[in-house]
Amino acid sequence: MQRRDFITLVGGVVATWPLTTRAQQSAIPVIGLLGSASADAYAPRISVFRQSLDQVGYVEGRDVAIEYYFVDGKYDRLPKMASELAHRKVALIIAIGAPAALAAKAATTTIPIVFETGADPVALGLVADLRRPDGNLTGVALLNVELAAKRLELLHEVIPTARVVGLLVNPTSPLGETVSKDVQAAADKLGIQLHVLRASADGDFDKVFATLRKLRAGALVIGTDPLFNASSEQLAALATRYEMPTIYQYRTFATAGGLMSYGGSFTEPFRVVGLYTGRILKGEKPAELPVAQSTKVELIINLKTAKAFGLTVPPQIVARADEVIE
Repeated sequence: MQRRDFITLVGGVVATWPLTTRAQQSAIPVIGLLGSASADAYAPRISVFRQSLDQVGYVEGRDVAIEYYFVDGKYDRLPKMASELAHRKVALIIAIGAPAALAAKAATTTIPIVFETGADPVALGLVADLRRPDGNLTGVALLNVELAAKRLELLHEVIPTARVVGLLVNPTSPLGETVSKDVQAAADKLGIQLHVLRASADGDFDKVFATLRKLRAGALVIGTDPLFNASSEQLAALATRYEMPTIYQYRTFATAGGLMSYGGSFTEPFRVVGLYTGRILKGEKPAELPVAQSTKVELIINLKTAKAFGLTVPPQIVARADEVIE
């Protein structure tokens, strides 16, 4: 069952996709793509990016070369990679995820940067103003960090008896503190005891779920982070194994067996990344391109998982869903 399929963008469109290959020096412009997670995790987004870039006349390997740099969630490697791209004077840097965008911004004030982030670019310090970026950065922001508290509220509607809830964040991420504060505020209003658990590598996830069981937590909210995006299937499998009702931001989590997902589109913002990349390569300045804001939000409910957990999802929640998996 699907409904509500829309995206509102302020500005142009740009997208990009990650592969672990490096383009050879050539007469055509060279783009550096810096990703906070892994190449495999970004593959669907890069596919959309390439399609968008093709539409504005840039085919990879013919009109533009792309070098791909991925850190697999090891954010401490980003500054060195960003500095390398700046030293090589690439024509443009595409930064996927808040950690990559911040590293790129710190590395250069002259090379154009097109970013994608699930957080407020102004609050992160990437740009001073969404409509007038006034610098060498522009890009697209989607709703995700701002929805963390809403995810807890949705879980509470489905499982009102869960008085102890976990929140998973990445302590190395610039988004972790904001997500923790927002969800804690929502938990206080709902009278829920919130336990913040931390994971900075996929090897930490088993311990997180074992800790949740010891705490007798009744549900889990997974915070926004590129590492978690790349591990959606692993996290969904653990949630199933531990019978832990869990909500995350992207559809891939729910389709992999997670109870619910609520957040912005995983791929659509990369059409913006692609268009903006093409416009900048043709001569426009990042400061002339307003930061695009994706307002598309999807609620996906996996009723098969709910049944396995012995949960009954209220009809009003099911009616609000964009997709129901049965």
